[in-house]
Amino acid sequence: MHYEAAHPSLPHNPLKAVVAPRPIGWISAMDRAGRVNLAPYSFFNAVGGEPDMVMFSSSGRKDAMTFAEEGGEFVCSLATFDLREAVNATSAPLERGVSEFGFAGLTPAPSHRVRPPRVAESPAAIECKWLQTVPLVPLGGGEAANFMVIGQVVSIYIDDRFIKDGRVDTGAMRPILRGGYFDYFTTEAENRFELKRPKGG
Repeated sequence: MHYEAAHPSLPHNPLKAVVAPRPIGWISAMDRAGRVNLAPYSFFNAVGGEPDMVMFSSSGRKDAMTFAEEGGEFVCSLATFDLREAVNATSAPLERGVSEFGFAGLTPAPSHRVRPPRVAESPAAIECKWLQTVPLVPLGGGEAANFMVIGQVVSIYIDDRFIKDGRVDTGAMRPILRGGYFDYFTTEAENRFELKRPKGG
C-alpha cells in the first residue's frame, strides 16, 4: 500500500512507526526570570560534529523552545528505562512556572557550562548553547506549525560507572527510544554489534 497524508488510508499516521525507534531529548531550559522547564521530545537527534550540534523539534512554540531562546541554553538529559515514568510525567501540560522536576519527583543538578540544570538521576546529559530556531514552513507556504531548535554542545556529563575502556557503554544505561503510537523501545547491551565502515566511508 501507499499512505498519503492528504488521503489517509490507515486510522493512524504511520510516520512515527516507520521513523523509529527515535532517541528522546529530555530538554531542560531556563527563561530570563530563572524559571525552569523540563520536557521530553522524540523529534531529537545529533545533527553535526566538529562542532557537535543537536536539535529538538517542537510542535508549536512550547516552553522548552521559548525558554531555550530566552536563556540561550538548554540541556538534554538521557531518558532511560529506570526513569521512564518520570520522563512520561514531565510531558504533562503544567502551567508555566510550575516545576516539572518537582512534579515528577526529580532532582535538578547544577550543569557544568550552562545555567539550566540537568536531571541528577539521569546517567548522561548534553549541555548546549542555543544557536537558532528554524520554522519548518510546509510546502505551499503558510505558518509553520513545527520549529527545529539547534544547539551547539559545550559539555557532556557522563556517570563514571558507564565509562569502560574510554568508551561510553550506551547499552548499560538502557536509554528508552520512541516508536509510533504508544510504543517505546530499549537498547540492551547483548543486542549490540559493531560494523566497520568500508575504507574511505
